[in-house]
Amino acid sequence: MATRRRAKDVDVTVISGLSGAGRSEAAKALEDLGWYVIDNLPPALISKMMSLVFAPSSGIKRVALVIDARGGTFFTEAMKELEKLRRDMSNFRLVFLEASDEVLVRRFDASRRMHPLAPQENVAVGIQRERELMSPFRDGADLLIDTTDLTVRKLRAKMGAYFEERAVSEGGLQITIVSFGYKYGLPLDADVVFDVRFLPNPHWIDHLRPQSGVDQEVIDYVMGQPSTSDFLDRTGDLFNVIIPGYQGEGRHYLTIAVGCTGGRHRSVVLAERLGGLIGEQGVGVRVIHRDIERESVPV
Repeated sequence: MATRRRAKDVDVTVISGLSGAGRSEAAKALEDLGWYVIDNLPPALISKMMSLVFAPSSGIKRVALVIDARGGTFFTEAMKELEKLRRDMSNFRLVFLEASDEVLVRRFDASRRMHPLAPQENVAVGIQRERELMSPFRDGADLLIDTTDLTVRKLRAKMGAYFEERAVSEGGLQITIVSFGYKYGLPLDADVVFDVRFLPNPHWIDHLRPQSGVDQEVIDYVMGQPSTSDFLDRTGDLFNVIIPGYQGEGRHYLTIAVGCTGGRHRSVVLAERLGGLIGEQGVGVRVIHRDIERESVPV
């Protein structure tokens, strides 16, 4: 007689987040990667669905559930079911998608949709209500994705990088380092932020201004500053403490943001160097330069 499959045999991901932040596109990306996706399954049926997934004949190895914001009993039941999944599943992840208020309003205007939590009121009112309602999901998320500056294609690529079968099966901690410019705002999905504006700015060197932190002359300039070596040494010591700590807590994802004024010179160089330091510890790491293509004009 076939035996029931074990919790470690199945990957379970819950996709949630703000309306207009890209839940549906994130779900489609997982579906394209071979995940069994269920959109807006009533919380009362989650346990029943998981029983079917664990049946020996199901053949499902990766399942994704999409949960949106609905008030009252629905939301309370959803919270209880998420807590149960996290307790029972060894391969459980909660993904939360968000974006800036301005971008969310613009997306609703473009789609001519009403906000589900403010059908008779201003969209901005619904966004604030939803932020408050969904704050427990956001606070408990394993992976927070800010879609403010992401196109659909970039969001799908990002989901692919996080959830390709090899990365999920290997488990452990996956670290993303993002360089950014403070003038364009902090990355909403950052867990740790380093401000490197204390370093001399290559923007004020005429022949370096049009270049970026991936060009050798800029790299040499930034790395040639005495405080750069000190920063890297101390940050390396910090990583030796926090990375094992995050691993011990069972974290799957960690986003480290490195910011300078425009996100084109200093932060790019330091993000690459920090990625190298982390890679030496045998941890999976990828580096993204969010603002490198923007025109950098310090304020």
